Amino acid sequence: MADASGRPLPQLTLLNEFFWTSGEDGQLRIQECRSCNSLIHPPQPVCRYCHGTDMGVRVVSGTGTLAGFTVNHRFPMPGVPTPFVIAQVALTDDPRVRLTTNIIDAEPEALELGQRVEVVFEQHEDVWLPMFRLAAEQPATPDPLPRDEIEPGEFGKHIRPMLRQQKFEDTVALTGIGMSQIGRRLMRPPLALTVEACERAVADAGLTMADIDGLATYPGGGEMGGFNEGGVTALEAALGLKPTWHNGGMESFGPSGSIIAAMMAVATGMARHVLCFRTLWEATFTDLMRQGKIRPGRGGRTGSWLYPFGASSAAHTLAMNAQRHFHRYGTTKETLGWIALNARANAELNPTAIYRDPMTMDDYLSARPVTTPFGLYDCDVPCDGAVAVIVSAVDTVADLPVTPILVEAVGTQIVERIDWDQSTLTHEPQVLGPAAHVWTRTSLRPGDVDVAELYDGFTMNALSWLEALGFCGIGEAKDFLDGGKNIARDGLIPLNTHGGQLSHGRTHGMGLLHEAITQLRGDAGDRQVADARVAVVSSGGLTPGGVLLLRADS
Repeated sequence: MADASGRPLPQLTLLNEFFWTSGEDGQLRIQECRSCNSLIHPPQPVCRYCHGTDMGVRVVSGTGTLAGFTVNHRFPMPGVPTPFVIAQVALTDDPRVRLTTNIIDAEPEALELGQRVEVVFEQHEDVWLPMFRLAAEQPATPDPLPRDEIEPGEFGKHIRPMLRQQKFEDTVALTGIGMSQIGRRLMRPPLALTVEACERAVADAGLTMADIDGLATYPGGGEMGGFNEGGVTALEAALGLKPTWHNGGMESFGPSGSIIAAMMAVATGMARHVLCFRTLWEATFTDLMRQGKIRPGRGGRTGSWLYPFGASSAAHTLAMNAQRHFHRYGTTKETLGWIALNARANAELNPTAIYRDPMTMDDYLSARPVTTPFGLYDCDVPCDGAVAVIVSAVDTVADLPVTPILVEAVGTQIVERIDWDQSTLTHEPQVLGPAAHVWTRTSLRPGDVDVAELYDGFTMNALSWLEALGFCGIGEAKDFLDGGKNIARDGLIPLNTHGGQLSHGRTHGMGLLHEAITQLRGDAGDRQVADARVAVVSSGGLTPGGVLLLRADS
């Protein structure tokens, strides 16, 4: 439910009501653990630091440090004209607590990281939203920004060792791939796209539908707008399959979490051939909404801590991560530009890519702003399409007509906080942990990788994965990406060779896996990387991420 202005308002619960109503008397209140005196936000029934359950509420100073901000141009919020500022404020009382908020009463050009800010409450019905404005008195030098609980280069120290020498990865192979028609506003039923991709994957593997005894998908069923076709239930109903195992859901290792789940099913003997699929029809869905043929559900208030301030997209969180990367490491917008230009150069050679026109750095820099520092070409392309991949038991591949692609290792461990605005400051959250994890499950190293297909919902995603996986050091992306040569098809680590999501289309990680398998098979045509034998694929755009390290032979 929104107020009269249309602004989305938070749902009041037993756990959070004190926070959203505390401004009634002009005081900001944060949950406190009485056992260790830590501030906890968002509120929880237990302290994440000492696991105590004696929880209370503390009146705090209402002052903080401007730890990140982005000027939103593209994503509207009812009642608030664009551009407006979305920010993260680290509280003076405990900088580990960061509030997503709006900065008001200040021109965006006057804002700098490290400035002191103070709370100002804005009432909307029975909610007092904590906004912030610049404090009247500013220090001679900006306050230091908060530091991560775990420094980006220290994640490897927190990875759990393998429990046994035998790896479940060794029991599986990727045997079939299929992609439906990809395009903008195809005006086709999403399930039709799913069926098309699945039929192509089954045929590619030399199987029949009768051989398929497992189904896996992300994000599964439910009302997901343009982000699914109905899940396992919808596909089973369409094809009449009788799987012995199935899986679907969002709380997985990114969009390719269905692949890892399928691998585990095969490794435990629950299935021999699992059909994994991912469908999006965002472009058509949005067009049908504009025509009034689809109406979004009129639900109640939001449970999000971000939406009431207009932070409605992953773009806003990642933009602030990019800003802090710039601030700490000297990265520039041009650094991100080399990722976008590389994607476009590869897409020019891919007939299924949506954006294939040549692009220059001037084109990139002059594109309309989305949310600073991101412009249009920092963002992936909403599209319609489906991708399917078959995970098979390795002991079945001798009978199949395809060259199997083997899985060397996976990376899945969560090390940092999952809350978007409480997590890693300078890199995409949920990247550094899985990236460190994957290298503990293999003797291969970054220098052995021939192709990198890295999640690029935004340019900052790909930059984060490049550093996290060790293709360059933490904070070294500026020099590594300069000129684009290192990530070109003939460079040190060819990146997103089909055009990535930035130019090929937003297929949520499964398109990247499709391309990695295509490269390792040697079937990529004009964009083929010579002698590609090892590929790394990542997925996850602020969801818990996942990494697959693939190889073309034993």
